[in-house]
Amino acid sequence: MISQEEVEAQLVTLPLTARPPQPEQSVVAIAPPGSGAGNWVGAPSAVRHGGEIFLTYRLRRPIGQGRGYAVEIARSRDGEHFDVLQAITKEQMDAESLERPVLVDLPDGRWRLYLSCATHGTKHWRVEAMEACDPGSFDPATRRVVLPGDELTAVKDPVIVRRDGLWHLWASIHPLDDPDQTDRMVTEYATSHDGLDWTWHGVALRGRSGEWDSRGVRVSAVRFTPDGVVALYDGRASAAENYEERTGLAMGAGPAALGALGVEPAAQSAEGGHGLRYVSIVDLGNGHERLYYELTRENGSHDLRTELR
Repeated sequence: MISQEEVEAQLVTLPLTARPPQPEQSVVAIAPPGSGAGNWVGAPSAVRHGGEIFLTYRLRRPIGQGRGYAVEIARSRDGEHFDVLQAITKEQMDAESLERPVLVDLPDGRWRLYLSCATHGTKHWRVEAMEACDPGSFDPATRRVVLPGDELTAVKDPVIVRRDGLWHLWASIHPLDDPDQTDRMVTEYATSHDGLDWTWHGVALRGRSGEWDSRGVRVSAVRFTPDGVVALYDGRASAAENYEERTGLAMGAGPAALGALGVEPAAQSAEGGHGLRYVSIVDLGNGHERLYYELTRENGSHDLRTELR
């Protein structure tokens, strides 16, 4: 195993896009809907379109008070101050809760939104998609299931990258064989020619026994480099750390097989449960990039933060 000292030395030589977040350099982009544990805003997905950034994210209240009750789509010219274009509720999606959305601008000028939806009365999750002419006019009535999972598998929180005419997807997979162990997760990899019909290629990243990410891993952001693939991922060591995952770094020669680096998280909050999760990276096209991620506050709520680098 690579030592922590070797990982830290390697981080210095990585391209900017592969380096983990530095939360002390971040600012609040979207505030949570309330104060205290369970009041969270985050699970962001961001895309640059022209001179604007479009951001979509999940709003959540505590269990019993709504859980993931809505996603919002917002627009910004400076990457920090956003105007909400549209909100989509869990009722519109016939879901018990919503988790990470993904916003994609399509080659034909249209937009596509992917939503992670909890199936009522179960631990099952699915991913649905819908399209619109602009990122503020999605109609949930037009949605279709694109990642259904099954009775033994929940699928959610996709990361999607289009490259060289192929769609690449990394999704969080939760086994449902034991109802008391459904927080376990691995990341599986899939490809598609249209972003709707997917072919699965197996596990791309799994937790490591005895390490800080042993209970589960969820890829949150992926960048292709000349030498392969670099990914940021969320990890946890126990069920008690559910919702407070920290960020790790993984690499691979290709997108289907990633290896976690180091024996410590690459980034975490200095407050509360130390959660820093769901990193999304936007290339600004001028030698800089913006990160968006969910960060734990001291009072247990979660901000949606942005970091310019």
